[in-house]
Amino acid sequence: MITVPLKLHAHIERWPIAGGFTISRGAKTEAIVIVAEVSRAGQTGRGECVPYARYGETPEGTLAAIQAMQAVIQGGMDRQTLQQRMPAGAARNALDCALWDLEAKEAGQRAWDLIGPSAPRPLTTAYTISLGTPQAMAEATAKAAHRPLLKIKLGGDGDEARIAAVRQAAPKSELIVDANEAWTEANLERHLEACAEAGVTMIEQPLPAGHDQALARIARPVAVCADESVHDRASLEGLRERYDAINIKLDKTGGLTEALAMAAAAKALGFDLMVGCMVATSLAMAPAMVVAQDARVVDLDGPLLLTKDRDNGLRYEGSTVYPPDAGLWG
Repeated sequence: MITVPLKLHAHIERWPIAGGFTISRGAKTEAIVIVAEVSRAGQTGRGECVPYARYGETPEGTLAAIQAMQAVIQGGMDRQTLQQRMPAGAARNALDCALWDLEAKEAGQRAWDLIGPSAPRPLTTAYTISLGTPQAMAEATAKAAHRPLLKIKLGGDGDEARIAAVRQAAPKSELIVDANEAWTEANLERHLEACAEAGVTMIEQPLPAGHDQALARIARPVAVCADESVHDRASLEGLRERYDAINIKLDKTGGLTEALAMAAAAKALGFDLMVGCMVATSLAMAPAMVVAQDARVVDLDGPLLLTKDRDNGLRYEGSTVYPPDAGLWG
């Protein structure tokens, strides 16, 4: 029997963001993504990742890391081998999701059929409000106040006024906030109380990763979710006293394979789950829909923040996002 070798291709794509996107670390006007394609015998699997400078990743470096796997891929590497050959991160995510896509196509099944008996259902996603002045954020929130779940980007000084302005502009929406490591021990309790008063239900990563011990020493009036402090299963155990939930992002876990294992491990430890994303196209969101089925909070609004999504993108009806068609992924 002749084994047909796998072929690998990867490239960088740039997708304009509608109106810009601002968090505590800065602003950007485009999403820079890497697409990996793994092909064999006329079938092609695709995966998309977003390199994140916070973790020392660059588009060029991520592309090079994927291309460096060319010889290994040609030898027929599967997803399990990939976990051993590459570290968690954006590059492995693109390859892992491409291999899932290819595996499903070759089996004549959907990706979730390879995992379990249940097909994914539509989910309600958060919609992100970028960091800005209280007035600017209130104006942006008012335009999105019909959405059931809003994610508010905060930035440190002035956050009490921001969250109060946002709540006034969207009195009926559930609010979660993301500080992106911008708070300090000095203002932590004050900001937590402001969020509690505004009825916020979850706060992502208030303190810098590695400097978040204060979360274990105080009463937390709002559930706190680890983002930058958690990457894969190995980082879970040490977070139990500081966090109530974890944010699973495929670009951090290094793909759907580790994300599924991490979700199971986190639930066993008593964490609530959030499944999040970077600003990217529907190709990056599609595999995350699989692991998001059991999440307390779903934050897969990346394509909604772009000027235009890719062809065959996910269907969004308001804040409801539907599972991907086979023409997109899986």
